[in-house]
Amino acid sequence: MSSWNRFKKYYYQNAALGLSLDISRIPFPDDFLASKEGAIQKAFADMGALEKGAISNPDEQRMVGHYWLRAPQLAPTKDLSNEISSTLNSIKDFAAKVHSGAIKAPGGAKFTHVLVIGIGGSALGPQFVNHALGQPGIDKMAVTFFDNTDPDGIDYVLGTLSGHLATTLAIVISKSGGTAETRNGQLEAAAAFKAAGLDYTKHYVAVTGAGSKLEQTAIKENWIARFPMWDWVGGRTSELCAVGLLPAALQGLDIQAMLDGAAAIDVVTRSTKTSENPAALLALMWYYATNGVGAKDMVVLPYKDRLLLFSRYLQQLVMESLGKELDLNGKVVNQGIAVYGNKGSTDQHAYVQQLREGVNNFFVTFIEVLKDRSGKSLEVEPGITAGDYLQGFYLGTRDALSEKDRSSVTITLPDVSARTIGILIGLYERVVGFYASLVGINAYHQPGVEAGKKAAGGVIALKLKLDAALKSAAGKPQTAEALATSVGGNPELTFKILEHLAANGSVKKTPAANVFDSTYSA
Repeated sequence: MSSWNRFKKYYYQNAALGLSLDISRIPFPDDFLASKEGAIQKAFADMGALEKGAISNPDEQRMVGHYWLRAPQLAPTKDLSNEISSTLNSIKDFAAKVHSGAIKAPGGAKFTHVLVIGIGGSALGPQFVNHALGQPGIDKMAVTFFDNTDPDGIDYVLGTLSGHLATTLAIVISKSGGTAETRNGQLEAAAAFKAAGLDYTKHYVAVTGAGSKLEQTAIKENWIARFPMWDWVGGRTSELCAVGLLPAALQGLDIQAMLDGAAAIDVVTRSTKTSENPAALLALMWYYATNGVGAKDMVVLPYKDRLLLFSRYLQQLVMESLGKELDLNGKVVNQGIAVYGNKGSTDQHAYVQQLREGVNNFFVTFIEVLKDRSGKSLEVEPGITAGDYLQGFYLGTRDALSEKDRSSVTITLPDVSARTIGILIGLYERVVGFYASLVGINAYHQPGVEAGKKAAGGVIALKLKLDAALKSAAGKPQTAEALATSVGGNPELTFKILEHLAANGSVKKTPAANVFDSTYSA
């Protein structure tokens, strides 16, 4: 267990931010920080070059500029600075006009609901912020999400919008306009509007890259508005551009406070004095806890219901950024840190049992929020509130893990507000950048994601071939293997596709005792 003296030595607090960081329960030796000083100074230099506009994503020859979103004056050109500022003003103006009714739904009523159509970074950040800061019954607009290409999930969301489609504003978010899941959601929503007798083009807004397929569609169909996505902002760091700010502004959240919080943590985490830089300290703790090779997982345990989705948000930010096969020199390193989590104290009734007594293959990030609620709390026992119990469970769990040599760090925030959410977002964006420098990888590309998209495209192509083969042999039952041979396809993929088609009534399946002798026909 951490000693009081070690706690005092390694406890970081920034009163102006309201942020504290306790790294004392990571069992690094006292000479560790000094031993990594050269490496972290290089990380500072790398980050400085990135913020000044260096090509920091060499694979795609792109700058990486999400830090400019909350400090446009730092962008490397005046044109970029002006574009960032004008986009922010456009977002605020658009939201104000929707709220006032200056921009109305067809028929003259005010828009009351927002449907965000996106996936990955175009959904995870907005969902996290929506859940963290939303006030049901108080928010200016209710926000829902299509964040997948699951038809049943789409139907579920449409069910929540039953009776509200006429006053629903749909935001379609895709940088390229070619993301299949988002395109599918766009088409599904359009079909739902049409089925309700509505012109979907009078409900649609695009957030996309200049010249993209989506922008071309929005222009051709005269959608309500368009907002930019820039190629120098990756999806996982896009919450503080139009991707996240537009839904949040329409919901009625204080987007300027989020930006100000991120800008404030940016200033602090630009410090080249390691002991005064919480992002550098966290990156070094990740390095020590995982031996710099991802040897342990990171379990994220926020003791606050509103931060439930933070672990999901961090999964993409951390795992897509750090999960890389090659380092910057092209050497195979298979880097990454697995991230999972839910919330405290719920997890004390779930997987904390294994964390304390099972395999020691993780370190914990506790997030403590000091303020319980906006009003006065009920005493559930004399002198004790539900919030006191929540803190008790956090402190007790932390000690229980320390007793079994389970490592942890703790981030303490004063409250959950737009400013502190901005601080959290900015902090972890910087940690990821520093850690990537420490282990020598490119944090700003995602070749594995692209490989998955390419493989999915192959499955769709095979499905179309099977459709054609079944139709050309209508009424002739064939096994999966025979069909695979006829179209030159992989027999396992063919079998899986045919089972899916049969389950949805697209083909007729005649079962056999041996499942692989079953036949399929149009």
